[in-house]
Amino acid sequence: MKPFVPEPDLSERIHDSVLEAICNGTLKAGARLTQEELAQQFGVSRQPVLQAMMLLRRGGFLVDAGRKGVCVAPLDVERARNLYGVRGALDGAAARLAAARYTPHLAQRGRALLDVGRRAASSGHVPSAIEADIDFHLFVYEASGNPLISETAHPHWQHLRRVMAAVLSEDDLRINVWDEHEGILRALEAGQVDEAEALCRGHAEQMADILTGRLKVVISRAA
Repeated sequence: MKPFVPEPDLSERIHDSVLEAICNGTLKAGARLTQEELAQQFGVSRQPVLQAMMLLRRGGFLVDAGRKGVCVAPLDVERARNLYGVRGALDGAAARLAAARYTPHLAQRGRALLDVGRRAASSGHVPSAIEADIDFHLFVYEASGNPLISETAHPHWQHLRRVMAAVLSEDDLRINVWDEHEGILRALEAGQVDEAEALCRGHAEQMADILTGRLKVVISRAA
């Protein structure tokens, strides 16, 4: 007999559901949320909703809106650029470590992710393209052999996913990041630690320029 897997805590499930809606753009910046409305929507008491909202505020996804509860935090260009700065440092460190310990099995997995990513970009489906992009970078973190890199990056990727969902369109997918991803994989496969680190850092810097530029436009239009 196998032990039962416990159901996730109610507050955790509510947290994850609201976070997903924020990150995929269903809940836009400034959207107001109240405990009562969320409790009614999820069919639960207010207590787990309160706990979930506290965690989302702590994570920077919600901000207080006075007596009207909370609202989805605004998108911020400077914060986005800072997030990409952190991501670039982590990506570079992960790539350097990964290049020094890359195996044929990892190479096979990396190439499979490359194929998935190219298909997602070609499909024009933005959520799939974003998911594939994140999966690629998480793979590099895993390949580094240092689990703390992934743990450190995880909360930042939630904010970056929100930025990508807010600014990318089908036309933007023509900016094909997968050629750059393939270059990173080649450096990993060749064990080129300096090249792998430089490519990852440069890739993050380029995406920071592109996406923060688009974010400025999105924010100005919403003003």
